[in-house]
Amino acid sequence: MGKIRLKVVGDEQLEQKQKEKAKARKETKKAKVSGVGLGGGQRIQSVGISEEEIAEELEQKAPAAQEVPGQEVSEGKQGKKVKKVKRAKARLRSKRYTENSSVVAKKTVYPVSAGIELLRKFKKSNFDETVELHINTREKGISGQVTLPHGTGKKLRIAIANDDLISEIEKGKIDFDVLVAEPSMMEKLAKVARILGPRGLMPNPKSGTISDKPEEAVKKFLNGVISYKTESQAPVIHMSIGKLSFKDEQLSENISAVLASIGATKIVSTTLKSTMSPAILIQL
Repeated sequence: MGKIRLKVVGDEQLEQKQKEKAKARKETKKAKVSGVGLGGGQRIQSVGISEEEIAEELEQKAPAAQEVPGQEVSEGKQGKKVKKVKRAKARLRSKRYTENSSVVAKKTVYPVSAGIELLRKFKKSNFDETVELHINTREKGISGQVTLPHGTGKKLRIAIANDDLISEIEKGKIDFDVLVAEPSMMEKLAKVARILGPRGLMPNPKSGTISDKPEEAVKKFLNGVISYKTESQAPVIHMSIGKLSFKDEQLSENISAVLASIGATKIVSTTLKSTMSPAILIQL
């Protein structure tokens, strides 16, 4: 039940005092500014200068803040927008990388032979670096296979799907770079697709990893056949096409095979680099 108001008959003075007390209680409620018990985003009425007005006056007196990239806007108390600034850390480059960068002329497009020659001039690390191609294409959805005349220089671990291997995958054990499967195994592989898919290891017809004769498919991959495709979010293809220990002719022939397979009309630009080196723009 709500509050019951009592009215004393014949006592107008007492009745007037009761009205004044009730009015004072209402004014007190309106004057609350603490906001205790209010949910986010609810408005309160205040008497006098509000917090928002004080903040606005201080903001006008303070010097204008500079915009910083990476600002985030979040909801604070009482629905107020609060800006949190994330300051990006400057990427530190090694002394070797900085020195190697000075060898390359920025925005210059080099012939393939000159690009390979620049790779040789860079200061090397203490391991046999992989040579990479990064290709910007005109559209997404480009995929295919190419046989590199001289392979990638990397010894591939190729597995053929069976029940025992699927059990190992379920336990998180993946000891292969390529997985080949017969069509009849695809239904069983579906239960580990969430593990293989993000790693690019799920067999599919386009990559040639689903075959009625998996042993022949294994030989094909061992002979230098590699698959390529654009990234899901960008028209870019990343490929390994050899090692720095390869001869110039071997790298050049592998590059030519890749560019011919994709097609010059589908390519916007091509970058050549090794694992630890700066990028070199090369001609198609």
